[in-house]
Amino acid sequence: MKLAAVLAIDTSTEQCSVALKVGERTVTRAAITPREHSQRILGFVQEVLAEQQISLADIDALVVGHGPGSFTGVRIGVSVAQGLAFSHDIPVIAVSTLAALAQQAIRLHHAETVVSAIDARMQEIYVAPFSNHNGFATALGEPHMAPLEDITQQPWWPALTGTVVGAGTGWQAYGDALNKTKAVAVLDDVTLPLAEDMLEWALAHGEPVAAEKLEPLYVRNEVAWKKLPGR
Repeated sequence: MKLAAVLAIDTSTEQCSVALKVGERTVTRAAITPREHSQRILGFVQEVLAEQQISLADIDALVVGHGPGSFTGVRIGVSVAQGLAFSHDIPVIAVSTLAALAQQAIRLHHAETVVSAIDARMQEIYVAPFSNHNGFATALGEPHMAPLEDITQQPWWPALTGTVVGAGTGWQAYGDALNKTKAVAVLDDVTLPLAEDMLEWALAHGEPVAAEKLEPLYVRNEVAWKKLPGR
């Protein structure tokens, strides 16, 4: 996808991050501020726009991490993306946080096979497997919830090849349970997704949609519904 200016935002986990690519130059902002995303994200957007000396009117596409992750964080990211997109009629590309983690593992470690896992609380993880295809994360299974059992029990595990690395907070939180057989090489420096990886993945594989069609990827929709007051 050839675009002159692309803005990416993500607030779906503890990390709030923004990336802006104009031509071949990318500038980024990121901070772990789990309770301040709504206050920080627009400030980061203004900072990167100012650094690149452009305005929102110059943006060709907006990339957003749409989950899975924190319910509140996912909602903030999607809402901000829709607001920015509606205000300037910008197409939106949604990227999975799990794909972004795999992309980060590929960028930093040239990983060939990645299992991304995010701590979903309630003794579960959000998880999905990916392979490196020409430098980009390609899904080998859909994002889903998984219990805390050895990852080799997953139905897609036999299809994975080569050295398998683990990316995401799920491995840090539950490594003893998920990696009992030590079949996965856990990456300690790839724990939270970043907007810059979402941006690069979106440029290669993303499908733009109108802002009104952007939807969160909760994975655990039915649990969120049950937890609503009065349900």
